[in-house]
Amino acid sequence: MKRLHASPALLLLLAALAAPTSASADLSFNLGAVSDYRFRGLSQSRLRPAVQGGVDFASGGLYAGAWASSIQWIRDAGGDSRGELDVYGGIRGEFAPGLSWDLGLLRYQYIDHALPVSPNTTEVYAALGWGVATLKVSHSLRNLFGTAGSKGSTYADLSAGFDLGDGFTLTPHLGYQKVAHNDDLSYADVAVGLSKDFGGFSLSASAVHADVKKVGGAPVYASPKGRNLGRTTVVLGVQADF
Repeated sequence: MKRLHASPALLLLLAALAAPTSASADLSFNLGAVSDYRFRGLSQSRLRPAVQGGVDFASGGLYAGAWASSIQWIRDAGGDSRGELDVYGGIRGEFAPGLSWDLGLLRYQYIDHALPVSPNTTEVYAALGWGVATLKVSHSLRNLFGTAGSKGSTYADLSAGFDLGDGFTLTPHLGYQKVAHNDDLSYADVAVGLSKDFGGFSLSASAVHADVKKVGGAPVYASPKGRNLGRTTVVLGVQADF
């Protein structure tokens, strides 16, 4: 019989769900699909479509949630897992109108991954929002996604959300992944997205690129056939919210 170990993020989620609810408590669900699952600019689905879904709970400034997606990169790396499960929790608030903060913990879990170095990753993060812009920094508490000796890696991203009216939102993004003790795996990524909200249902299109380094003429993040997993592409998405 397998023994399950609860991550700190899972404990935060359970604590939030078990907490007494109030008039401000909110529980929501989402389900969707994308033409390519890009995370920090890199394809997690071998440049192919992925299905995704999640649940979020919020009460006052406390929040918790879980989100899952189909993936391919674990199997490409010699493992078995076809899915990613993210569990997170945190607290957020405002210093003043238009100036917000957010502190949290996030666990990326790959069940039965069968890789020699565990890809399971735990990060703490802090974010500061000012008007339409948000600056966020994430810090890994253990190895980053199966890279040995990468504890203490950081990801910084600056993003914004511009309401264009009539349900349209423009979302530019700039990020940098610093992989501790491995400069070849560090990279910058950029994206510009446009989404249309139809009231509980949305469509999106995002231009995405990751500036992946090459070693020996080959990209360090590549599919089994050598395709650059950070190459420029347009990701199409659809999502329903409940």
